[in-house]
Amino acid sequence: MSTIPDAPIDWHARARSIKFPHLAFIDGAAVAARSGETFASVNPATGDVLAEVASCDAADVDAAVAAARRAFPGWSATSAFDRGRILCRLADLIERDVEELALLESLDSGKPVADALGGDVPGTAAVFRYYGEAIDKIPGELPPTADGSIALVTREPLGVVGAVVPWNFPLDIAGWKVAPALAAGNTVVLKPAEETPFTALKLAELACEAGLPDGVLNVVPGLGHTAGQALGRHPDVDCVAFTGSTEVGKMFLSYSGESNMKQIWLECGGKSPNVVFADADLDAAAQKAAFGIFANQGEICSANSRLLVQRSVLDEFLELLCSAAADYAPGDPLDPGSGAGALVSDKHMTRVLEYIDIARKEGRIFLGGNRIGDVGCFVEPTVVVDTGRDARVVREEIFGPVLVVLAFDTEEEAIEIANDTEFGLAASVWTTDINRALRMSKSLRAGTVSINTVDALSPGTPFGGFGASGFGSDLSLRALDKFTGSKTTWISVSGTAS
Repeated sequence: MSTIPDAPIDWHARARSIKFPHLAFIDGAAVAARSGETFASVNPATGDVLAEVASCDAADVDAAVAAARRAFPGWSATSAFDRGRILCRLADLIERDVEELALLESLDSGKPVADALGGDVPGTAAVFRYYGEAIDKIPGELPPTADGSIALVTREPLGVVGAVVPWNFPLDIAGWKVAPALAAGNTVVLKPAEETPFTALKLAELACEAGLPDGVLNVVPGLGHTAGQALGRHPDVDCVAFTGSTEVGKMFLSYSGESNMKQIWLECGGKSPNVVFADADLDAAAQKAAFGIFANQGEICSANSRLLVQRSVLDEFLELLCSAAADYAPGDPLDPGSGAGALVSDKHMTRVLEYIDIARKEGRIFLGGNRIGDVGCFVEPTVVVDTGRDARVVREEIFGPVLVVLAFDTEEEAIEIANDTEFGLAASVWTTDINRALRMSKSLRAGTVSINTVDALSPGTPFGGFGASGFGSDLSLRALDKFTGSKTTWISVSGTAS
């Protein structure tokens, strides 16, 4: 199904009339926070308040978890075929409402509406359809046993899953957690980032329309230290799947130990290397290098934020890179021609600009480095050179349109620099030598290594990392491992044949 409109859309006109979902969604109904408290959701491109959103706290999380617990026996007993049918219907509804969802995502997060329309929203539909179509085709196991015995190994849903998702891809990553959890027979309490609650709340409405029973999917917008912490500490939550910063991921590990030892699955930060050898297609590599750090305003956990270039082609490559970066000049997110949008908030923009100031002290700004205008959270694509390997901008995740460039001479040096990080989420390698590509892939400590492209993924391939990037896989059938436990049923066969 095509998600690209046949005629140009006046997105500003649409924005003036759109209705923002602003209430929590608990047990099949949109409800205010029990405290009556709200928080403002702000358009980072303009500074305008879009809506006052229900600010859930521990009482609301209690209600949502209780609803999910009540719904669990019925949902887990629903056949895999019927669960999958509902998820596929939800995928259809996401595609039907692609324009509304894209607009909500753009207004809330600051990203270009064209990116949400062409990538984020259809990508979410694809994930729900993938798990909807797959779940009734996954067999159990029949391991070999001694004569007179049979062992059956089945996957069993864990129970109530808490999903805590970030603001950079609010709908997409919600799908990464919610779709496999629901497909496996769990019920879910979803906590969206406070910066970007709208599409999660709209997703709950669509799930209800698709036929998901009340209480199976609940959404509790709220602040991290209230709703997020309450979900992490809740004694009746069996598992939490989290995407966000490494710092907050560690908090969820603590919450688990301080409560019921619930399973915690983390996808956290990254400082991904993009390694360009002299024999690469430099034009293609430069185009993708720009995309890998400046797309989505650099607000991507797996962004290729460290560029390693073989010294013999460094100057040439920097020229090509700066030319390619022009395609990501920030502009009005509702203008389909804008290559990038606004950073998600004033607070985050301030953080990114502080790192750029640090870069001026640790190295040299080769391109960009400035805020654009006085209204909105717009920052130029920025390239930093001449730093040491221990510079903060080399080692710390900035989560913005800031690229640090390092030179190397040999393959061994490239591997050493690339792996010199606490993170291990993704990496890219550019070379025409297939033997080198395979050597590099084996040597790089990263969950995904993209060869002659950047940040490659699909619903059918696992996404996850090592070290401070977390553990466990999103996407692919492996994601089901996070939301199921293995049960062995051992049968002793007595008697003899007559």
